[in-house]
Amino acid sequence: MKIKLLFLLTIILSFNGYSQISFENGYYIDNNNQKINCLIKNLDWENNPTQFTYKLIENSKSNKKTIKSVKEFGIHNSLKYVRSAVNIDRTSKYVGELDNEKKAVFQEEELFLKVLVEGKSTLYSYVDSNLTRYFYSIGKSNIKQLVFKSYITPEYKVGVNNRFRNQLWNDLKCSDIKKNRVKNLKYRKSDLVNFFVAYNSCTNQEYINFEEKQKKDLFNLTIRPRLNSSSLASNYRNTNIENELGFGFGIEAEFILPFNKNKWSLLIEPTYQSFMVEKSNDGSLNDVDANYTSIEFQAGARHYLFLNDKSKIFINASLLVYDLISNDSQFDSLKIRTSYNVGFGFGLKYNDRYSIECRYQGHRPMLLSTDSDLDFEWASKYKTLSIIFGYSLF
Repeated sequence: MKIKLLFLLTIILSFNGYSQISFENGYYIDNNNQKINCLIKNLDWENNPTQFTYKLIENSKSNKKTIKSVKEFGIHNSLKYVRSAVNIDRTSKYVGELDNEKKAVFQEEELFLKVLVEGKSTLYSYVDSNLTRYFYSIGKSNIKQLVFKSYITPEYKVGVNNRFRNQLWNDLKCSDIKKNRVKNLKYRKSDLVNFFVAYNSCTNQEYINFEEKQKKDLFNLTIRPRLNSSSLASNYRNTNIENELGFGFGIEAEFILPFNKNKWSLLIEPTYQSFMVEKSNDGSLNDVDANYTSIEFQAGARHYLFLNDKSKIFINASLLVYDLISNDSQFDSLKIRTSYNVGFGFGLKYNDRYSIECRYQGHRPMLLSTDSDLDFEWASKYKTLSIIFGYSLF
């Protein structure tokens, strides 16, 4: 069983090279201010890029352009990056790496900045691993960083330089924007995007909110009934129960990670399952009665491989973090305890609504004991192969 599943997973993973992170209609502007329409490979960058891959036409060879040769590039109606030499403060946000200097410590760098809101006032972002900085410009003025810096005070406490609020209040004044709004601004994308949208609206200027254009469905709640084929082997009475059919029902909460074209997600799924059997073993006169009912709590990660606009293959791995066993669960007169367990699955999702998955929950240690003899436990192993049907509510 393990070899077959490993083989299938290997095939699916190998298909990843053909899965869609597609080339989309875009453009770039070179150092001679020439605009070239092309197809750009949209990687939905989590960190600001220093290069990108493009094709001049659909069937042509792909090439790369770097920050040295491109002033600007974008994907139509989706995203835009501009090259700029800016002063950036790279002070860490981690307490153990903070200095005692309240002022931002700038260094000049040439970067691709991502345009978040473009208008009379424009908001940009720069992300590099754990570093996030925001920049702004007004009209054709130079791009400046919105200053936010943590530091260690003389009292050995963490202080915060929120100069970005003064910058916005001084440079982006409008009658509809009150001082309290600026005073309560957080140095985060959602607050700053909303502020720049409000300012451009207040001044009756046309603007483009790229973040609004890129809004994605970042949460799915899916009901997941399933058919289980379970097996139990134990040294108790030489038990060997194979491929016993049962049913289960789960509710999966999926949190889509907002980068890399929505190809990664985190999962939490409570699942009701039951395993009930009455069966003779090896011609014995005694029957083995199994009644194992529980709510399993699993957490995991999923990776999508896009086939087309409506269909995508996925693979996932999960960890059984807790098993809430019903009080009625027992194996003959023995009480049941289980342990952590890892599962693997692969499946198909259609139209972001319907899905089917095959999941293998590997050998799980199941310990059997009586209430009067807890020092002795019968060793057992329990495993399940499931076919899971899914319907996403939203």
